[in-house]
Amino acid sequence: MDEIIYRYFPEATHTQRKQFSQLEPLYREWNSKINVVSRKDIDKLYIHHVLHSLSIAKIISFAKSTHIIDVGTGGGFPGIPLAILFPNCKFTLIDSIGKKVLVANEVISNLGLVNATALKCRAEEVNTKFDFAVTRAVAPMPTIKQWIRKAVKPGGFNALPNGIIALKGGDLQEELAPLGRDLKKWKITNFFQEEYFEEKFVIYLPIY
Repeated sequence: MDEIIYRYFPEATHTQRKQFSQLEPLYREWNSKINVVSRKDIDKLYIHHVLHSLSIAKIISFAKSTHIIDVGTGGGFPGIPLAILFPNCKFTLIDSIGKKVLVANEVISNLGLVNATALKCRAEEVNTKFDFAVTRAVAPMPTIKQWIRKAVKPGGFNALPNGIIALKGGDLQEELAPLGRDLKKWKITNFFQEEYFEEKFVIYLPIY
């Protein structure tokens, strides 16, 4: 099923393809011990989790040495798929639930990803400065902005200024209204054809 990744990312190297192909057996093994992916989703891991995470790569190709924090990573999404795709960037994955961080670190270790690490902490406790924060369905965007704004440094050297990139779904009008005109929104169906991505979006908010 990992072939779906290469349909949209044909430039993936041999090493990246090998790492992507390892994701399903690793998550199946860990899910039998610690439930980090819902039972109904594990059979659709590559669409619902891996490809969904990689939709971020359709709005930005992170430049070398970009440092990204994944807020509320759970078992490692979107951080781990992005770390595979951008081996020259550094990823710090955080979650407040220790067993999820354990799984993320075990997957990172098994994949041989030297550019990613997972930590048990809350977003408000982060002291390091990052270029971008990525997140998936963790909290409303204004809340995420409040949590993380001090951890994301302004400016940057990517095609988009430093900021927050969130994967969101459903009717977002009320949630996004307080964030003003700087916010940008892309339909994921602009990038991927699968029905699962109807009503799913990539949201970007610069931090000044």
